[in-house]
Amino acid sequence: MTGGHAAHAPAAGAAGRLPELRAPAAWRAIDFLSDLHLAESTPRTFDALAAHLRCTDADAVFILGDLFEVWVGDDARHDGFEARCAALLAQASARRFVAFMAGNRDFLVGDDLLRSSGVAALADPTVLVAFGQRALLTHGDALCLSDTDYQAFRARVRGPGWQSEFLAQPLERRRAIAAEIRAESRRRKAGAGPEGGFDVDEAETGRWMERAGVPWMVHGHTHLPARHPVAPGRVRFVLSDWDFDHPAGAPRGDVLRWQADGFRRMAPATAA
Repeated sequence: MTGGHAAHAPAAGAAGRLPELRAPAAWRAIDFLSDLHLAESTPRTFDALAAHLRCTDADAVFILGDLFEVWVGDDARHDGFEARCAALLAQASARRFVAFMAGNRDFLVGDDLLRSSGVAALADPTVLVAFGQRALLTHGDALCLSDTDYQAFRARVRGPGWQSEFLAQPLERRRAIAAEIRAESRRRKAGAGPEGGFDVDEAETGRWMERAGVPWMVHGHTHLPARHPVAPGRVRFVLSDWDFDHPAGAPRGDVLRWQADGFRRMAPATAA
């Protein structure tokens, strides 16, 4: 299944070139997923991901953000639910290439977790080169420009000063702060739909794709899985969120697979 390690190009430099990752020629299938929002309160969603990572026949799995409902620092990985998640990632990366891109819920996932789990870190955005084609990968939150409150919050919490101050707090204090932030976010977005009802800005999306020189973009964040034409010859694919724990609605959780003949949606792989 695994066909070697993907090759990273240098990070974006002065010329503004986007980071690139080149898939090995032996790869035949790549799975994309995002927005699982794993938490101790979502055991069925955790199990669905575990089954997919165990049973998929893809050569690589790319997780494009919000794997976790919240992540308050890599030192949380040693105990409890977070330890189970770290073990799951380590087991998956032992079988195939696994890559992770931070989302708006788990932007504090750091090198310690990824290195110890054997997972490759992806910058946001990253160009993936595979099957002789190029696709731009992003979580998608940076493109939701109409959500001005969130963009201001994002700029603040992605700064090294805020993160250093937050991570210096005791673990339980960080958990309490994160719970307060999530509660406030839920109050603000009440009744507005997934992720507040905001979609990506189409004009800015087109500019990103033009700059990257790609026909395809793959992103999550909005919880609105679809295929959208952006411009002639340019299409964006939106990933599904995952929810297998709430009986009030139908289970959700699609995987977008990329192969030489194109993209298709599929249900998560499960044990026979």
